Amino acid sequence: MTTHKHFSLSLMVAILGSTVLVSGCGIPTTPDMNAKFGDAVRASRQQQILNPAAPVGNNPVLGIDGQSAASTQDRYHDSFKSPPSTFNVLNIGGSLSSQ
Repeated sequence: MTTHKHFSLSLMVAILGSTVLVSGCGIPTTPDMNAKFGDAVRASRQQQILNPAAPVGNNPVLGIDGQSAASTQDRYHDSFKSPPSTFNVLNIGGSLSSQ
């Protein structure tokens, strides 16, 4: 009798499990969510634009002349060719002199 109950319980669990698995295939797609997919990212990108009408006007940038801008750009690019020297951080909390 216990074998019959065990078999019946196993059969019921198997049927229930397969029903749950098969029912996942019958769920309709989510057209509302698919239609709105990416809206939050697009809205966030648009909110980060300082002046959305900037491409419309071709006003020159004020505040720096061309020669200074080119020099600044060159220094910026050269800073990556030879990075600044680092300093020794192993002596944190200790004295600076070797006495």
